[in-house]
Amino acid sequence: MAKKPTNRRIPYQEKPEAGGGISDAGGKAVSAMTGKSSEVPGPSSNPATNLIIQDIAIRAGGRLVRHTVEKGLLRGRYGGDGAKAIVENRSLMHTMVTSVLARYATRSLPGALLVGTGLVAKTLFDRSQSKRTARRSGDRSLKKMAKD
Repeated sequence: MAKKPTNRRIPYQEKPEAGGGISDAGGKAVSAMTGKSSEVPGPSSNPATNLIIQDIAIRAGGRLVRHTVEKGLLRGRYGGDGAKAIVENRSLMHTMVTSVLARYATRSLPGALLVGTGLVAKTLFDRSQSKRTARRSGDRSLKKMAKD
């Protein structure tokens, strides 16, 4: 008679790692530096609380850096107050769309290719539009000069 498979629960430390992601390299480096320890790094003895605290800190820091870079890029053309207004007065829809696209692009290679291809296509379209606009404006100016 065949032996019935058991649903033996594997302790957390013995479970095989799901790997292959780019973020795994950083986690492995930190793990190698800290070593195996029963101490939970962070202000709380609860690892879930520490994870929440670290997640909030990383997101807040990322947002601060992102806003600073965006304002710096816009400041040259729109001035300090204009750049601040542009960055801080985005619509909720704009924020949600960019967040969803960024998340989709970072989750998989096909997602990154799809979003990247879309961005390249949009950039090429914008460049072609500005060339057409410049050409039309130049044509109007030349026609006006020809009439005078």
